[in-house]
Formats: sequence, structure tokens, C-alpha cells
Amino acid sequence: MSAALNAIFQSHRRSLFWTVMRIVRDPQTAEDLAQETYLKARKALETRPIEHVEGFLFQTARNLALDHQRRKAVRNRYEASDTARKDVENVAAAEPSIEDDLIQRQLCRALEDALAELPVRARTVWSMTQLQGRTCAEIAEHLGVSRNTVYNDIKLVMGHCQDVLARLDRD
Repeated sequence: MSAALNAIFQSHRRSLFWTVMRIVRDPQTAEDLAQETYLKARKALETRPIEHVEGFLFQTARNLALDHQRRKAVRNRYEASDTARKDVENVAAAEPSIEDDLIQRQLCRALEDALAELPVRARTVWSMTQLQGRTCAEIAEHLGVSRNTVYNDIKLVMGHCQDVLARLDRD
């Protein structure tokens, strides 16, 4: 029966290919599924007689093509959901991570240390501008110094903090 199956398959091979091709729309896949149709028919003939071999071949080819398309659709859905999951993972979390929190604490400590290294008046000026929201004119009047001195103190604090941040960045 194997020789008869070979002859039937060879005579219908082109039609089987196009039957599968209409469903999967990929020549390589269609060729593979046509070959798989032959193997399934051969295996089926080993276990039972097949009354209408041509009909069996075409139905098997169609079923294989439809199964292939179903698996492809499931795989595409899985890949799409996997891509969506990865996209969500890449979005910044609403809550800072432990690492972000640790970096933030390290940065605050470094800036506190940097401020402690500065003269008292410069620290006071920084505190009054940043924490109290006072203007340079108010600070100058309060401390009894010129506005230019307040500007120079702010410049000193900012330059020192930038230097500390640059050192942290290098480390």
C-alpha cells in the first residue's frame, strides 16, 4: 500500500500544496505541511485501511494547516502579551525601588556633609533661600550684608554642591 500511497501523493502533491497554501500563506510552511500530510497518511495506513485515500490526504492537509494557524495565533498572542509585560516592566515604578531609595539617601547625606563644610553665613543664606523661600534682598537686610554678598554666598554653596555631586557621579 505504501507504493500506492506514494503514487497518489505524487499525483496530488501540487493540489495539496495549494490547499495548504491558501490557509497558511507561506510557501515553506505549506511545503512542510504537505510532507507532514504524507507522513500522517502513511502512519494511518499502517494501523487501518483507508477507503478514500485522496479525501483523507486533503482532509489531513487542511486539518494540519488549520492547526498550524491556531498554534501561530496562540504564539502571536503569547508574544504580544510577553512584549506588553516587558513594556510594563520597563516603565518606571510608582514606588521607588530599594536601590533608588538608597541612592537618594546617599545623595542627601553627601549634600548635608557638603553644607557642613561651608562657612556658617553661607549655610544660613542657603537655608533662608531654599527652606524659608526668602529673597536675596530680605536675606541681605536680615543678615546686615549687601545683596552682592548674598549672591556670592549662594554661588559658593551651589558650586560646592555641584563639586560634591560630580565626585559622587565619578565614584
